[in-house]
Amino acid sequence: MAICFKTCLLIDDNYIDNFVTRKILEASNFCENIVVVRSAGEAIKSLSEGLVKPDAIFLDVRMPLMSGFEFLEEYDKIEIDKENIKIFMLSSSLDPLDLRKSSDNKYITQFIHKPLTQKALEELCP
Repeated sequence: MAICFKTCLLIDDNYIDNFVTRKILEASNFCENIVVVRSAGEAIKSLSEGLVKPDAIFLDVRMPLMSGFEFLEEYDKIEIDKENIKIFMLSSSLDPLDLRKSSDNKYITQFIHKPLTQKALEELCP
């Protein structure tokens, strides 16, 4: 698989999920760089300060302190170029409300059920 994105930002509080997702991203050559943060608040700070400039974000729904949807509310407020950033909601949630909220959100490109797979990544390449 050819490299699809330059920088992927992975936002998930679960260490094991981050480890697995990172390994799949690396094995597939999906992106050149992978930045992992363990909280949505840290991600907002990194984005707003320009410390990370992703073109793809993998975002967990359920996290302590700030959920994936709360991240999206804060993301909407920060002054960065969002036009070329694809956000993929990556979650183990089977809650129909989470799926509906994802499909209704203007920033979410796609909802992906954990664990991330090679097949799912191939479908995400532009």
